[in-house]
Amino acid sequence: MKLSAEACDGALVVRLGEARLDAAIAIQFKDQMREVLLQPSPRVVLDLSDVGFLDSSGLGAIVSVMKGLSPGRKLELRGLTTNVEKVFRLTRMDSVFSIRANGPDTALRDAG
Repeated sequence: MKLSAEACDGALVVRLGEARLDAAIAIQFKDQMREVLLQPSPRVVLDLSDVGFLDSSGLGAIVSVMKGLSPGRKLELRGLTTNVEKVFRLTRMDSVFSIRANGPDTALRDAG
């Protein structure tokens, strides 16, 4: 699974470089995110711009990551493709997560 992270303007930006976040990789995603999140940062931006498909297992994995954050840390999502954004909207998870517009650093600008 391709997961990369870098510090950028006070946020930890994590990019998932996979076409699908589904049952096949959900557990691996959660495990790798747990390791990545050991890096200190009050904001975590999860970039899903490469993800074209998200199922309930993938959505559950993202929720699990959010719930696993220590108090005071915030998870933001960005780069949602049309199909992925539709899953968040249909499940009403778009009201739970902070979702930013596409673009390389839009999430960082919008939050400031």
